[in-house]
Amino acid sequence: MTHHPRSLHTAFRHVDTWVFDLDNTLYPADSDLWPKIDARITMFLMHLFGLDGLTSRALQKYYYQTYGTTLNGLMAEHEISADEFLAFVHDIDRSSLNPNHSLASAILRLPGRKLIFTNGSREHALKTAEQLGLTRMFEDIFDIVAADFVPKPAERTYLRFFEAHGVDPARAAMFEDIAKNLVVPHARGMTTTLVAPKKGAKDHREPWEIGSGREPYIDFVTDDLGAFLRDLPVSKI
Repeated sequence: MTHHPRSLHTAFRHVDTWVFDLDNTLYPADSDLWPKIDARITMFLMHLFGLDGLTSRALQKYYYQTYGTTLNGLMAEHEISADEFLAFVHDIDRSSLNPNHSLASAILRLPGRKLIFTNGSREHALKTAEQLGLTRMFEDIFDIVAADFVPKPAERTYLRFFEAHGVDPARAAMFEDIAKNLVVPHARGMTTTLVAPKKGAKDHREPWEIGSGREPYIDFVTDDLGAFLRDLPVSKI
């Protein structure tokens, strides 16, 4: 989707808070990071229940679709330790991610505050941002623990985020790879951008997570977050 530079200026000139999802947003959806986490979740279920891989995988996806996250399903039905789960599934090798200096400079030039809002853990966000060379870009991270384990796209989680960080959604923008996670932000007044994979690139997300980009709650679509941010006329915002 293309937009005239003037429309970009109009849409973002009021923004003083920039909110970024982490996984498949600050790094591309064809990265191997999410498959590594996904595999660790399956492994956790295998160890927990003594199941084979295929059965554990099916159970994992059932929990994900039913409860919003596999962790929520395990907490609801089996009262497992959230700390143990998060530490295990995010214990991955991130060396395949190269520092993204172009994205770092694009984020750094944005006026105002920058925050990460993720359904993952704070530790995972910190380590991933460090690997990407983005650590010092962000004021803070709002993770699944801060959300009291209620994941996006639940409205109460966004309200909790707004309150925790003093965010005025009417003066904020959100960048996210899962379309449905932009419904509430748009309704609350945020300027929303869907970050999509490049054409022909691998996409490791689940089919039900992928939007068309034409949804009414999506203001902009980009397959290159760094380039999109560099196109914003921030000197005039």
